[in-house]
Amino acid sequence: LIVDRVSDGVACVKQVKEKEYDVVLMDIQMPNMDGYQATQKIREFSDIPIVAMTANAFEEDKKKSMAAGMNAHLSKPVNIKNLVETLDGIFKNDKYQ
Repeated sequence: LIVDRVSDGVACVKQVKEKEYDVVLMDIQMPNMDGYQATQKIREFSDIPIVAMTANAFEEDKKKSMAAGMNAHLSKPVNIKNLVETLDGIFKNDKYQ
């Protein structure tokens, strides 16, 4: 398992362009470019699975994440069982196999 961490949305988009990843765990509240904007930029060139991981837990937040192009939305603090189930569901989808 190889994990890269970036400090903001601009760096996230750059990293996804430059390296091959299996999944992006996307924070929503980042400097320079938030997670919604970063996801929209990534969707211009990639269909990589993106999971929102955020303190924003309302239904409207989940809808906004999905509308931005994310595949799933998990509220912080993230429960490891929910994360594993979410990733399992994403990767069982034929699109990502």
